[in-house]
Amino acid sequence: MSAPLPPVASGGIGPWLAVSAERPEGFQRVSAALAAAGHPHAPRWLEVAARTSQEAADALGVTLGQIAKSVIFRRKSDDVAVLVVASGDRRVDEKRVAAHTGALARADAEFVKARTGFSIGGVAPLAHSQTPVTLIDRELFRFDEIWAAAGHPNGVFRLSPDELQRLTGAPVADVVQA
Repeated sequence: MSAPLPPVASGGIGPWLAVSAERPEGFQRVSAALAAAGHPHAPRWLEVAARTSQEAADALGVTLGQIAKSVIFRRKSDDVAVLVVASGDRRVDEKRVAAHTGALARADAEFVKARTGFSIGGVAPLAHSQTPVTLIDRELFRFDEIWAAAGHPNGVFRLSPDELQRLTGAPVADVVQA
């Protein structure tokens, strides 16, 4: 078991949650990655699962667009996961994504879990078991504050679009339907 994470400035969310056996492994992995990166906002454990962008927005009291949803595709040429982090109020355009990554196929729940280490509904933008090709939707930059999954449907964390880009190293692209 990992040692508890040190408290850091939390911007009103509260101190870092101790990484313990009480939280699922995916949430622990994201918590540790955020701490290692010096991210200033601790992940939050919601009392209700937020498996959709709308459920997350409702639970957090934010707009749907502020939810940074994770959409996973399977790249046909090599079976690598392609992660698109998109604004919750936008629909990802598979053809626009493919223009950046090559031909894509749908990813089923088994593929998502095997490649990312997370279940659908809790796919974080970082701390994957295998590094995906990642693209960030330009539409997220409409907001100063966004929320992303923290490795479990009950886990979320706050960040800015610039912090998302810094944490993932991913390029920003136009990948949603017009």
